[in-house]
Amino acid sequence: MKKTFAQKVISFNKNLKYTGKLPKDFSVMNPFLENPETLVVMTEFYEKFYNDNHQRKFIIGINPSRHGAGVTGVPFTDTKNLEKYCGIKMTSARTHEISSVFMYDMIEQFGGVEKFYSQFYINSPFPLAITRKNKSGQWLNANYYDDKELFKCVESFMIESIKNHISLGLDTSEVFILGKKNAEFLKKINEKENFFEKMTVLEHPRYIQQYKSKEKQLYIDKYILELNH
Repeated sequence: MKKTFAQKVISFNKNLKYTGKLPKDFSVMNPFLENPETLVVMTEFYEKFYNDNHQRKFIIGINPSRHGAGVTGVPFTDTKNLEKYCGIKMTSARTHEISSVFMYDMIEQFGGVEKFYSQFYINSPFPLAITRKNKSGQWLNANYYDDKELFKCVESFMIESIKNHISLGLDTSEVFILGKKNAEFLKKINEKENFFEKMTVLEHPRYIQQYKSKEKQLYIDKYILELNH
């Protein structure tokens, strides 16, 4: 029996582990190991929306945030939107994440979750949450490119992850990259690895919600235009 897209993603997530080095004060959080319910809701999500063998286009984030996919196991999806739009309730956590707000507003205008997820697969080149300890000892979200040493440590894991994502059944003729700085790093990787023929860069949802919220509709229109062409 040929595995469905859902089965491949679930298996990828269940086997995720980062064993490489990390610079001082950085940590990697694996939601699939830390909360048993994450595995349950993640499985439910993919079985609901990806239970087929359709080829999909790839939307690439940076790395999961600890309040979004770092809890639900579903990229750009906090517990609130997982329940509201995807009909999947998580009882062990309640999270609200601003990138998720933009993403689901855009998905609604695109035509809703079923239409959107039947055409697109979202994940990250570093598919686990990265946190960094600040001077006062708090752990905050970090991006894989925030620190040169960190990027050096994780680059080969990222390349391997992208290969694994593509093998799920992704269309590599065009990839959509969220965030300009993310795109700079991924373009360099793509020059070496030739993963994708065309890279289309979109502003990151967090940036839009944080700095451009008055122009949010313009960005939603831009996303839909690019994703639909």
